[in-house]
Amino acid sequence: MKPENSFTLSDAERGDVASLAQELTRTPPGLVDEREWLDRCRTASCHLPARLQDRLRAFRHDPGPTGRLLLRNLPAADGVPATPQEADSVERRATLSASVLCALSMALGDVIAYRNEKQGALVQNVVPVPGREGQQSNAGSVPLEMHTENAFHPHRPDYVGLFCVRGDHDRAAGLRVASVRAAMDHLDAGTVETLRRPLFTTEPPPSFGRPDSATKPHAVLTGDAEDPDIRVDFHATHTSDPWGRQAMDALADAVRAVSEELVLDPADLVYVDNRVALHGRSAFVPRYDGQDRWLQRTFVHLDHRRSRAVRAQHGRVLS
Repeated sequence: MKPENSFTLSDAERGDVASLAQELTRTPPGLVDEREWLDRCRTASCHLPARLQDRLRAFRHDPGPTGRLLLRNLPAADGVPATPQEADSVERRATLSASVLCALSMALGDVIAYRNEKQGALVQNVVPVPGREGQQSNAGSVPLEMHTENAFHPHRPDYVGLFCVRGDHDRAAGLRVASVRAAMDHLDAGTVETLRRPLFTTEPPPSFGRPDSATKPHAVLTGDAEDPDIRVDFHATHTSDPWGRQAMDALADAVRAVSEELVLDPADLVYVDNRVALHGRSAFVPRYDGQDRWLQRTFVHLDHRRSRAVRAQHGRVLS
């Protein structure tokens, strides 16, 4: 039986997660980036409701045809503060939402971050920022191109977790997700062969280095011929090869054909398998009135050991 891509907690399960998260909010030092708190959070994740743990393990084993998992009816805090507006906003405090997000993410793997992104914080705020509306970044509000998270990086996240603290005013901001597993049915053999060749480069965002620098040539599709991994950012991945450009256009069409759009409610949490699924966002209009859309984000690695050489002092932040 194929795994379901959505899971709704019962009210009793929601209460159990709330109790666990509230205990974490009171756990010294109350900061999600501190090793002592993270150790307690990892232990707490072992006590999540059994049905929820089972669903997370099933997703880890097989992300299914959509490559994403939507969790609903998680606990939400009363009296949510105003949505942050500053650039590179992060959540260092062990708030209820951050505690829920970290506990569930640790049930999947190890929470990690990148030193040059959002100050290396493990829980990052995804909010619109005044003056950055047109950016292709989490601070913008124009349509965000479909992409593999940190497609330029040799140690990309295995999962991206997005917890909805507050939706946008008009419920217009949809999280777009598309799985390469579904897109493969829309690609011919020649296109797939081209996408498996190292014809492509991907630019990092300015925060990770010079904006005119790029990766070494890489393939877009790797791994198993019938069930490949994907590495692409339709804003930042380029090729000078004419067949490569044609293949990228075909892939973009296939991704559009299979993409779904999720409008998240407060206390919804989505995990995207970053190896097989792309994600993006539709446009919305921020009002900067303290009630704008607010997601909190984590990155998860399955194999923490593989990035040891680029993590100082056995920490969780990658260079």
